[in-house]
Amino acid sequence: MSVELSEAWILAGQMDRELRGKTVESVDLKDCEKLQRIGMVQKDATSYQALVGGSFVSTTSRGNTILTRLDNGMNLILAPEYGGLVLLQRDPDGPPEKYHLRIGFSDGTFLTVRQTSMGCIEALPDEMLEKSYVYGRDFLRGLDPRDEASFTLEAFSRELGSKNRALKSVLLGKDAVVVGISNSAFQEVAYMAGIHPKRKASDLDGGEIRALFEAIGNLFRERIELGGKEDFTDLHGQPGRYRPKMSSTLSGKPCPRCGTEIEKLFISGGQTYICPSCQK
Repeated sequence: MSVELSEAWILAGQMDRELRGKTVESVDLKDCEKLQRIGMVQKDATSYQALVGGSFVSTTSRGNTILTRLDNGMNLILAPEYGGLVLLQRDPDGPPEKYHLRIGFSDGTFLTVRQTSMGCIEALPDEMLEKSYVYGRDFLRGLDPRDEASFTLEAFSRELGSKNRALKSVLLGKDAVVVGISNSAFQEVAYMAGIHPKRKASDLDGGEIRALFEAIGNLFRERIELGGKEDFTDLHGQPGRYRPKMSSTLSGKPCPRCGTEIEKLFISGGQTYICPSCQK
């Protein structure tokens, strides 16, 4: 279950409403050794103890990354982008048995975070915030599809026109021109726009760029309205209701638009599903 822009937006909004003003009473890390070895959790476990005593001030998101600021100068960064579960537990239910980070609040509630695939859980003071890879990638660069003031057709066209690379490498990764798009969203917007994912960004004409721009905006709006993807679980354990228009579940099945059999491609080290007729 990947957490992309829409799912991070939903979680951040729920966390801001539910956790604002709560004071951290305890922090517990569990079964994190493997995650620490590969850099998904900080090796210095005492970093997380610095959250204790602080109160949650605000929670926001940009791209796939969720940022919570505390009043003691600390920050909690969550990026469960390739699989994770973030839950608020209320007494007497108690926290789930499986978690990697558990934050206990003074009112008896708990926030638990579990990574099921690649992602990031960090606790950093203000002066170290910009050293976080996911913070720098999502908060300091790239266009944000949820920001109507900056995510304009003009800005999007300018960014794509300057990149002589395959479209997937332009929209995904650390140097992506748009934040919050992982492989799941990429194959959907390419399909919705009728563009082959191996096309070079600089080769797209004005109509294709507009179609892609509109597909990105429409996709994330619809996902948010439906509570995220159907394999996503929100802060309260509720599943999303959005069903992808293009995904691995359609492999070998007829295209919903034209009936052509959906194909699987390997692009930039990952699988991408397309309709060979709609996306020539």
